[in-house]
Amino acid sequence: WFPIKPGSMGKPSPLFDLDIVDENGQTCEDGVVGSIVVRNVDQYHPVGLFRCYVDDPEAMSHSFKNGWYDTGDTAWRDSEGYLWFEGRSDDIIKCSGYRIGPFEVESALMTHPSVLECAITAVPDPIRGQVVKATIVLAKGYTPSDALKKELQNHVKHTTAPYKYPRVVAFVDKLPKTTSGKISRKELRKQDERKA
Repeated sequence: WFPIKPGSMGKPSPLFDLDIVDENGQTCEDGVVGSIVVRNVDQYHPVGLFRCYVDDPEAMSHSFKNGWYDTGDTAWRDSEGYLWFEGRSDDIIKCSGYRIGPFEVESALMTHPSVLECAITAVPDPIRGQVVKATIVLAKGYTPSDALKKELQNHVKHTTAPYKYPRVVAFVDKLPKTTSGKISRKELRKQDERKA
């Protein structure tokens, strides 16, 4: 088939007419983050792709439209056709015209020795629309401080694109989790809404 690229999702199976599209349904150029869609599901329904949400017409109309299935995930394609996961569409942060996926910022933070666990979410901002917020559980031996916040912000600026750094940093004892043990960004957003 094709060589493995660590960190990528690989290349799409030829059994699926898969594409990365922008908000207007146009194919994204290489390197540009967009929504992952499966095209032509109204003409040819791929084996293994579910057909409908039971008793949920709203979910159906959101996911299945114009003969496409919108997976709800975002990714970008490199020049060799490999796909790179960015995050869930509802987790994407829109800051000053940039679309920022939480996964890359979380990955950058996780390379810092002080970070045991973290989650990236958006918080409203009157100028930028939204800004990146990092909610962080510190590793043993580290204590929250303004100096550490600044260090973590600079770490992200130097690890990934500088505009992706978290302008808001919160240190917590633990992160909310789903029943399957995944970090619940949805619950973090609800907590932020209650505080606002």
